[in-house]
Amino acid sequence: MLGWALTFLVIALIAALLGFGGIAGAAAGIAKVLFFVFLVFFLVSIIAGGVRKKA
Repeated sequence: MLGWALTFLVIALIAALLGFGGIAGAAAGIAKVLFFVFLVFFLVSIIAGGVRKKA
């Protein structure tokens, strides 16, 4: 998922450099959402791993 977020970030940067503001904004928004979803899944997996090792 982090790979997809980075892909959309690169698309947003390239689109911004070429002057496509709408596409750049949409790609940056998608990248931001995917990054936060990745972050939530990452934190849940860390907590679940810590709980599982204690039990």
